[in-house]
Amino acid sequence: MLRQNGLSCQSSCKIDLRISAKRMGLLNKVEVLKGRKRGSKRDPEANKQLLIEATLDTIADIGVTDTSVSRICERSGLSRGMIHLHFGGKDNLLTAAAQHFSAQYYAEMDRMTDLGSDASPEDRVMAVIEADLSEALLNPRSTKIWHAFRGIASSHPGIARYSSTQDHKLVETLRLAFKEITQENVRDSILVDDATAGTLALLEGMWVNYLTDMQGFSRRRSVDLIRRFLCGLFPGKFKL
Repeated sequence: MLRQNGLSCQSSCKIDLRISAKRMGLLNKVEVLKGRKRGSKRDPEANKQLLIEATLDTIADIGVTDTSVSRICERSGLSRGMIHLHFGGKDNLLTAAAQHFSAQYYAEMDRMTDLGSDASPEDRVMAVIEADLSEALLNPRSTKIWHAFRGIASSHPGIARYSSTQDHKLVETLRLAFKEITQENVRDSILVDDATAGTLALLEGMWVNYLTDMQGFSRRRSVDLIRRFLCGLFPGKFKL
């Protein structure tokens, strides 16, 4: 009888310990949520950033169509009220996410193409091409987000504003470099425009190729292909 009581006591103690552990886990979750709520009051900018990143990560995982407010809230740990407080609704949050994604891309592009004032125009052009096709910019997450935004840009003016591949600064960077290269050849007035438009179109095509075949995509071959295109436009200027 004592042995049975002892076993019953041990079983009871184990059950109590498991219950206590569960309670501690729940308490920890509650404290985390409380911390988030307290943090949301103290740092609204951090919460805005958290919602934007949660939106982009969700889009990368399941696309724009299935990126609901509920999924964003679940991923960020913040409430629906926070979305309305900071953005006024899902549409404005999507626009803010597109703007942030674009800003990140061009900030990294600027960093990778900062060659200094002594760089040749050919080197500046190739720096843009190699940066755009680098793993830092061209990766599974970025291409999925870019493709998702481009897919709904025609029906969402806010997203369209930040999902174009014809960014003014990038276009002018290429145009200026090509203009310097063509200074000796004034016979073809549209050569600069053709080189700029062609380079951007090829880069956009490479992003599509990467998205559809990530395993078979070759960054080096893609860079060389665009270089061959430029060699045809500017003989002797872009060496393979």
